[in-house]
Amino acid sequence: MINKHSENLLDTQLENTPGEGYIFSWFDWFCLWYPPGWLILFNRHWQHYYIDPDGWNWLEYGLFLIPGGFYLAMLIRWLRLGFRSPRKEIGEFDPKYQQAFRQEVLRAIVKYYFRGELKQVENLPQTGPLIVAMNHAGMCFPWDFLTLGYLLSEARGWVVQPVASPALFDHSWVIWWLPPKWSQVLGGVRAELDDFEAAMAKDKIILYAPEGIRGPLKGWKRRYQLEKFDVSFVKLSDRYHIPVLPVVCIGSEFLHPWAVNFQKLQRLVKLPFLPFSPFIFVLILFPSMGIWAMRTRLSYSIQPLESAELPNLNKGRTDVYRQAQKLREKLQIKINQRLCIK
Repeated sequence: MINKHSENLLDTQLENTPGEGYIFSWFDWFCLWYPPGWLILFNRHWQHYYIDPDGWNWLEYGLFLIPGGFYLAMLIRWLRLGFRSPRKEIGEFDPKYQQAFRQEVLRAIVKYYFRGELKQVENLPQTGPLIVAMNHAGMCFPWDFLTLGYLLSEARGWVVQPVASPALFDHSWVIWWLPPKWSQVLGGVRAELDDFEAAMAKDKIILYAPEGIRGPLKGWKRRYQLEKFDVSFVKLSDRYHIPVLPVVCIGSEFLHPWAVNFQKLQRLVKLPFLPFSPFIFVLILFPSMGIWAMRTRLSYSIQPLESAELPNLNKGRTDVYRQAQKLREKLQIKINQRLCIK
């Protein structure tokens, strides 16, 4: 199924001949099966559609697959680029590339690895705009977001744009893993108020984590315990008359189980979180596994829409805060119910 050509994937921004989708080779299937190869698969897919002279090459890909080889690959690439980092290019969202990536790469991972499923689909509206608010966890690459985006796109044909930490766009480590404009082209919205509001003003379907970075930071010990919600989404929902679609995710905490966050070290390297668990020793040997996660079942329960209008005409900060925490309490009850059922 993953080998099927996607229709109408390319426009004038893409570099390959129109109509040529990405077809898995034996090497791609091997990368999908072998965890250090996931990063190779992401980069190879990108290089199929975009000219990327600063990207990884075949010699470097081969080094990804052996213990410690990533460090040598990065050194070789650094020398090849003339002792500099990859260019920090600015990319614009390309819905057609998002569709290509979704159909040609994400489909197999979501269906057969994370086994993603939507429940209570009858609560899904037919059209947007929407703020899709979900509990976010896992302390790893945001697979719970990518999986939900894929499932919503399949169910309704929506173009979904996730709000993501700025570190996923331009952190000095991340731009060595993935093309510097990869997150933007795939539709990521920086988790900054101006960018978030600009997306709201254009009537987008935005995937948002009300807990912010506090969700993944809480670690394994406080799994499925919602942290305090930010209030930005309530303000913007009211201002632009965009309803909130709450979603409960079960399974995301097992993307990187038994993890804790060392805040001092995390702040030192300026990452949003730095998980430590028994898997950290594997990650040290294979840094390319930074985008990998444990196999789990990601199950999403769609809740009824929440009104875009604040009940209090004064709409002061206290009222906005109460509205956000009211939604948090509702979602916590739903999470607890789902865990009991499970």
